[in-house]
Amino acid sequence: MLEQTKGYRQRWIALAFMGISLLVISLDNTVLNMALPSISKDLGSNSSQLQWIVDAYVLSIAGLLLTLGYLGDRLGRKPMLMVGLGVFALFSLGAALSNSTGMLIAMRALMGIGAATILPATLSILTATFREPKERATAIALWAAVFSLGMGIGPLVGGYLLNNFHWSSVFYINLPIVAIGLVGAGIFIQNSKTENPRKLDIPGAVLSIAGFFALVYAIIQAGNDGWTEPHVLWAFGGAVVLLAAFCIWEMRYKNAMLPLHFFKNWSFSGATIALTLVMFGLMGAFFFLGQFLQSVQGYSPLDAGIRLLPMAAVSFVSAIVSAFIARLIGTKITVALGILIAAFGFYYFYLVAAVDISYGLFVIPMCLTALGIGLVMAPATNSIMGSIPVDQSGVGSALNNTTRQIGGALGVAVLGTILNSTYISEINAVPWPAQLPTQALDGIRGSIQGAHMVAQSVPSPQLSQLIINQSNQAFTSGSRQALLVAAIIMAVTAVLTLFVLPTKVRPYSEK
Repeated sequence: MLEQTKGYRQRWIALAFMGISLLVISLDNTVLNMALPSISKDLGSNSSQLQWIVDAYVLSIAGLLLTLGYLGDRLGRKPMLMVGLGVFALFSLGAALSNSTGMLIAMRALMGIGAATILPATLSILTATFREPKERATAIALWAAVFSLGMGIGPLVGGYLLNNFHWSSVFYINLPIVAIGLVGAGIFIQNSKTENPRKLDIPGAVLSIAGFFALVYAIIQAGNDGWTEPHVLWAFGGAVVLLAAFCIWEMRYKNAMLPLHFFKNWSFSGATIALTLVMFGLMGAFFFLGQFLQSVQGYSPLDAGIRLLPMAAVSFVSAIVSAFIARLIGTKITVALGILIAAFGFYYFYLVAAVDISYGLFVIPMCLTALGIGLVMAPATNSIMGSIPVDQSGVGSALNNTTRQIGGALGVAVLGTILNSTYISEINAVPWPAQLPTQALDGIRGSIQGAHMVAQSVPSPQLSQLIINQSNQAFTSGSRQALLVAAIIMAVTAVLTLFVLPTKVRPYSEK
């Protein structure tokens, strides 16, 4: 009882260190995006390899989240959090020391194991610590605000580091943050776990890992190689078979790791659908936002980060007030309104995007999108966590994050495919001079960074400027098409949310 009382008194301090643990992951996402152009130039990474540097991490997370969240419920959420932080730090160091694209991709995949342990642990510890619904909603709003803050200040942090240090610094920065998180977690966070754990669901764990791995791999490869390639279709087919087998097993096994009846509650399933589709648009847009500012508009990493700073402020404030707004107008309206605002932000960006767009025009859709996303994240997450039993909060948190990762991977794959296909199509339509070597043309087609490197290597100033102008225009056209698709999907999601998400969170019931 004494430990419980102490834990209750320290719950807000504990939340701060959960936030620090979460911050290292949200920072890593956007800091890395700012570093992609530098990595491409230093390691010679092409557009496909850049996507794999991002997606190898996503692949690990999506495949392992559910199982690691399940183990956290059984073994203890605090020790799982601390192990996850240690793993994340170790392979962040490995990423910083990488001297090839292949090594960096491998380190990113291993970092994903740590992230897949941290993500469900933070949210499940929060749910177990804050039992009163209104207080839990406020805590989740702060949790979401920290995540938004990390994503928002990531470009600024990344820009400063890249302006003053080697790109490896974007991974070294994780080490002191993890150290603070480990010390604070050890002192202030109280452990929690399922009091009467059932028998381990080993077949369910194996099927979920294999199924989600196959699904995300298929999505990533579809974005890189095409949606009708044989190996992509085989991967999608394998994912369908494995995940179907997982669902059948979970329905029949009395000790299932994921009770599928959670989905009967639309507070759970409706919010899950909404978050998946929101992450589709958000992560797809983030993939090329930093590249646009640096490679097209020519800003340094630091200058690009400064120009993205309003996004951090707007999303942070929006996430904090979202719990209050949800109490006033209900979860359904708050989430749908947020998605609609973000959709309008994407659409506005589609209308005004140009190679020479002024910052005054650029910042408007950026802040609209940040405002909308901030309104969505906390109420939707609270809807999910408030609709499941506390002793299975690790599984619930893991599934919440798994669907987000799948949505994000799908967004990068689909929107990245649209961008790349438009880019290549416009590059191929240019009447290039006959003296331009085939190897140089391949470099121009490979990525906008490759095009700029070719431009620097050609002796003719006129040809160099032609390459820069055409590649910038092609990249901008591809970005516009991707943003239009993102806006349409987000608008449809807003309407869908109005139909499926309850106005108030419906607590878990055995019935």
